[in-house]
Amino acid sequence: MHGRPSRAAAALLLAATILPAMQAASAADACKGRIYLTFDTGSQSQAGLIADTLNRHHIKATFFLANEKTVRGDWSLDPSWAAYWKARVAEGHAFGSHTFDHVYWKRDEAGGRIAVKPQFGAHAGKQQTWTAEQYCGELRRVDARFRELTGRGLDPIFRAPGGHTSPNLLAAARSCGYSHVGWARAGFSGDETSSEVFPNALLLKRALDNLKDGDIFMAHMGIWSRKDPWAPANLEPLIAGLEQKGFCFATLREHPDYASHFKK
Repeated sequence: MHGRPSRAAAALLLAATILPAMQAASAADACKGRIYLTFDTGSQSQAGLIADTLNRHHIKATFFLANEKTVRGDWSLDPSWAAYWKARVAEGHAFGSHTFDHVYWKRDEAGGRIAVKPQFGAHAGKQQTWTAEQYCGELRRVDARFRELTGRGLDPIFRAPGGHTSPNLLAAARSCGYSHVGWARAGFSGDETSSEVFPNALLLKRALDNLKDGDIFMAHMGIWSRKDPWAPANLEPLIAGLEQKGFCFATLREHPDYASHFKK
């Protein structure tokens, strides 16, 4: 015989419905602000450490990918990196283009064209003039390769190498659906600077003292030139210090300036 549920059963059903919402609200209340960690490819010397640290803290970040020479003697978008990128996809991170050959903007030219200089690839070190369509093609090369490696395409965001943009470059990217992502002034990790002039302790203190709600933080997955690498010394204490201050972390999918772009 089927009748009305007992009071005990009804109470359990109500608890099962309300408690998760209350727990989510409590977590949101406990979060005093959000920091958006982003990582650009580089020498990849810190790729494993970055992944392990993010996993240990249950943090989702955003990665910007270019096909860069790595300390393993291969390239960051070679098939040899497929397992690494597949694992990051499975963990729920976000991914953007960093141009396939790590192409630097040099200047704007007439007719919407752009003077650029690739760091890698067939035209490494040679200045070229591209149309908007050519720049879009460079952004999409990363998407195509990432899809080959992981079965997933990139998110509709990109970061120009060095953060150098211009009206022509931004217009070109917009024409093929990409929004540019820079970083907050306090969000510059300093991992490209001289470790003698900017030691890790100084960089860590600067970040912890100045990062605020909504800031985008940028670091690399390894830098060739820095003698005292940033990530091994600073990533764990940076995250722990921000957590102690009540900050939470999210991908750019949740950033108010970019969330709408992910829904297109």
